[in-house]
Amino acid sequence: MIPLIVASRNQKKVDELQAILAGTSIKAMTLTDLPGAPDVIEDGSTFEENAVKKAVAIALWSGKLALADDSGLCVDALDGAPGVYSARFAGKNQDDAKNCEKLLNALDNVPDNKRGAAFVCVIAIAAPDGRVVGTSRGEYRGLIARDAKGGWGFGYDPVFIDPQSGKRFAELAPEVKNRISHRAKALGKAGDILAAYALGLPAGNL
Repeated sequence: MIPLIVASRNQKKVDELQAILAGTSIKAMTLTDLPGAPDVIEDGSTFEENAVKKAVAIALWSGKLALADDSGLCVDALDGAPGVYSARFAGKNQDDAKNCEKLLNALDNVPDNKRGAAFVCVIAIAAPDGRVVGTSRGEYRGLIARDAKGGWGFGYDPVFIDPQSGKRFAELAPEVKNRISHRAKALGKAGDILAAYALGLPAGNL
């Protein structure tokens, strides 16, 4: 088993990551299993910068292999916004519902055929000495709805329409979403990076 720290305090995100990793040779721990972990300020201009910064900081602090992700929603009509600011789109102290409400208001006059968007996830893996082992990127394209619906998931899931099923991500059962999501795609590639690391082989960016 490969011990791995998932560098996040977002429990819903951690639950999703662990569900995706189920059945693999990776033994994941979270920051809640390691009290005293530092807060890492996500001030990068890209998902890659934020993911690498978090992974390196947690790896150096813990002396263990660390995995960190940064993810968000990039909307075509908003030139890629909210992007790295997805979690705080409506303000630092706002919640998922407020973020979705602000997004819907911003797209109120955008026609249905111009409401394309992509969920993006970048994962970075850092060795115990802080060396970046590799990064992976996953994207899932869909459309932004005109209202929120569904009780599963988190973030912008209630307003993101999956083009394959026609349902919102928040209407998909977790096991379904976890097979197709941007995070699932990035984690699949991260699994290859971890396998190479375990064998002492170079990994890189996928």
